[in-house]
Amino acid sequence: MKLEFNFNQSGVIPYKEKKGNLEILLITSIKKKKWIIPKGYIDFNLSPFESAKKEAFEEAGIIGSNETVELGRIELKKGNGTTHITIFSMEVVKMLDDYPEKELRKRKWFSVEEASSKVDLPELPALIKSLKTKIKEPRFLL
Repeated sequence: MKLEFNFNQSGVIPYKEKKGNLEILLITSIKKKKWIIPKGYIDFNLSPFESAKKEAFEEAGIIGSNETVELGRIELKKGNGTTHITIFSMEVVKMLDDYPEKELRKRKWFSVEEASSKVDLPELPALIKSLKTKIKEPRFLL
């Protein structure tokens, strides 16, 4: 009998508006240096969005608005388990120069089209593209 495990993660698609265009912030993964979004396991004492905001601070050095939209869920089957990832929108209100994983990752702003072509998690490109229609007007300009 094979044991199966379920893991719950949450992540954010960080965005800002620049000259009328939506831009998406991606970060690199630590090991393979692939472009990803900030995400991680949900802290037991935080909501999924609060946990994702914390990951965004640690991994990308960004502070986000508290307004969010749940964009969707991704299921990843790996080895002997399934990871369920809830993805939220997060408008970036501040970028910090110093943050916990600064030396481990790169971060870069992309257009919606570029960002959706850089990530390889299933369903993530579609969630990035859906951002335009699912969020309210961005309020913060960096």
